[in-house]
Amino acid sequence: MKLLNRSALSVKPTQAFVDWVNSLEPTVGDDDLTLDDIAGETTVYLIPEMDTPEALSAYVEERCVDLLKSELRAWEEDERQWPETVDAALFREFLYVEHSYLVVDFDDEAALETAEVDDELLMETDEE
Repeated sequence: MKLLNRSALSVKPTQAFVDWVNSLEPTVGDDDLTLDDIAGETTVYLIPEMDTPEALSAYVEERCVDLLKSELRAWEEDERQWPETVDAALFREFLYVEHSYLVVDFDDEAALETAEVDDELLMETDEE
């Protein structure tokens, strides 16, 4: 077990986010996703160590649009399908976060590996 020098944010969808996801491919009734359907789709982001609620709040406020864009992109790569305004208010409407002060790597076997995310790959659309 290794203690990492990071904190973590679990980003979770709200019903408003689920409603947006459902609006991408309108279906009738039973085919719509529910909040329970995507509850397991939580994304965990490693962030710098945060030792106070004030530091965490400031960090989330500073990065909330980046977090929101990442979550929107996970469901729809074509930004033309996103809500017209992507801002802190939409972040608060679409997502909520849970914070963990400690991050522990439970895998003693494999070395921790990192990879950079290529934003160009994330931004490609089907039309390209």
